[in-house]
Amino acid sequence: MRNAPTKLMLALLASAVMTADAYAQASYPCVNDAPNPYKLAANWAQTPRPWGPTNAVTVDSKDNVWVFDRCGDMGCSGSNLSPIYELSPAGKTMKNIGAGQFVSAHGLAVDKDGNVWAADFQAKDGKGMQVVKLSPEGKVLLKVGKAGEAGMGDDAFNAPTGVAVLSTGEILIAEGHGSKLNKSRVNVYDKNGKFLHSFAKHGTGEGELTEPHAIAVDKQDHIYVADRTGARVNVYDKTGKFLASWKQFGRPSGVWVDNNDMIYVADSQSAADPKEANYNGGCKMGIRVGSVKDGKVLYYIPPPPATDPKTPPPEGIAVDSKGNIYAAAVQGKDVKKYTK
Repeated sequence: MRNAPTKLMLALLASAVMTADAYAQASYPCVNDAPNPYKLAANWAQTPRPWGPTNAVTVDSKDNVWVFDRCGDMGCSGSNLSPIYELSPAGKTMKNIGAGQFVSAHGLAVDKDGNVWAADFQAKDGKGMQVVKLSPEGKVLLKVGKAGEAGMGDDAFNAPTGVAVLSTGEILIAEGHGSKLNKSRVNVYDKNGKFLHSFAKHGTGEGELTEPHAIAVDKQDHIYVADRTGARVNVYDKTGKFLASWKQFGRPSGVWVDNNDMIYVADSQSAADPKEANYNGGCKMGIRVGSVKDGKVLYYIPPPPATDPKTPPPEGIAVDSKGNIYAAAVQGKDVKKYTK
């Protein structure tokens, strides 16, 4: 029996080494021809008004879908519309909250207590450039960042984009949309909005970020950041230690990881023409699905049909426990649902 602790320790060490090896693997080639086992669900959502531009969508522990839109083409500043929706899996609107609080929606997350964390990435009329925590009923509980001001310090954001929640309850907030201040990083807060620390910095090097556009965590609290301008998904452990950089998922605008270790990445910008600024080595726009265990792409969902072929496909992405995909489109002003 005295050998049991030693065997357990060796087993845990072996598991840790295997995990590290998986994340250390180099990027694979971009995949455009993987199978597509998904179909598009028509007219799935019933909302009190048409969607505004949106890329913020998330799913809570009850499989309810939360969407944060931008009210209209001019944003939410000066609007009396409520930009945050809670919908049932069947698409029925259950709540519509957040009127008068935001300028322009970007990221969204729901914590284990049902509170909603909403990233407002632009500034106007003394509002925005903050992350707002609301109760499930829509009461504003706190605001993180300086209202209407961008900044380089720990008390202000450079355009916050993505929000995710660790199993410990700590809140992750990515910032750096457009990289205007060359401040691109991930910030960690407690549930009361107290700044704890940050990791990563602006740049193109290993572990650095150029434009973190979305963020997700898996059940082991590994952190996945969609570095859109860098055309890569960067992976970190829960402390912020860099683990890997994956380019096989395209130019990522949105990222989600489910409890089955499947990663879903929305590419809304990769250009096919080598002469275009967003050319990404032959990667096409669409949604790629793979495994975080080895980083390999298993499925590819092409962009949905559009009235105007120049309309980019969805940016935001979330997946429920049954594997249904919800994809939010800014220019398309819609939230698509895909079933497997």
